[in-house]
Amino acid sequence: MDARRSTRSPLLPGDGPLSRVPAVVAFLVVLGLFLAGVWVRGVVGAALLGVLALLVVGLLAATWHRLRPAERAVRLVVLLVLLGVAWSAFQAG
Repeated sequence: MDARRSTRSPLLPGDGPLSRVPAVVAFLVVLGLFLAGVWVRGVVGAALLGVLALLVVGLLAATWHRLRPAERAVRLVVLLVLLGVAWSAFQAG
């Protein structure tokens, strides 16, 4: 099976709200929130990064049962790094 995912395929199978989001749009939203949060800094930047962290938590919760333990660990590390960046942005303001 091809490991590459089509940019037009849904993020999650099924008919939930994430199944209708194109992967490119999801990527651009994540990139935009991250860059805006790092650039703005302070409380506003930390809030933007916090919104991104909440989105990551939601996606992690929705996919948790399908992930292998190693994939879960990597996603938790990414979440912790994101929270560290948010804290750093808050402290910089």
